[in-house]
Amino acid sequence: MINPAIALIEQRISTNLFDASHQLGDAEIEALVRLATRAPTAYNLQNWRFIAVRELAAKEKLRALSFGQAKVSNAAVTFIVCGVLPHSEGIVERLRLFVEAGHMRPEMSSAWQEGAQAKYADPQSARDEAIRSASLGAATLIYAAQALGFASGPMSGFDAEGVANEFGLAHDEVPVMLVAVGRAAPGNWPQKPRRALSEVLSIV
Repeated sequence: MINPAIALIEQRISTNLFDASHQLGDAEIEALVRLATRAPTAYNLQNWRFIAVRELAAKEKLRALSFGQAKVSNAAVTFIVCGVLPHSEGIVERLRLFVEAGHMRPEMSSAWQEGAQAKYADPQSARDEAIRSASLGAATLIYAAQALGFASGPMSGFDAEGVANEFGLAHDEVPVMLVAVGRAAPGNWPQKPRRALSEVLSIV
């Protein structure tokens, strides 16, 4: 019997056609994002934000900023997955309960905070980390959707500056990816062929 997690990976497709009559409630959206935030981040930064675009007027605005892609408005929800430029000052507090439970020495959480502060002083490193965190969160969101019986379609084709302005993103938030989630309509392609491992894998 195939492992359920492996089956999810093997069966996932990027959905383009969604059932526009399908809706997702608050509890379902919260469940998806709760699972997405189980993704890893450097220094436990958790430097991401998920904007669930569900109302029709908001979806139409987002669709216009996504070059008219119909799945933005036809999906039950389209998430704007944002990476946040790393802020090291919150790390100690974020790890406090972990330290109090005895999993980490207090001086280690302080060292993490100092290490992050030094590493992300460089603006390019900070932006790279924001994109990494958002990408990991988006990927986990996609598989969370699959696990809960929903279809998903990730998108990088959108006007990032326009999205930031229209949806009130803060100066330290980077819109990295859109992820449409809902019920698939008939007519979607199956998973497209993958390159041979010999082309993408090196074992050294």
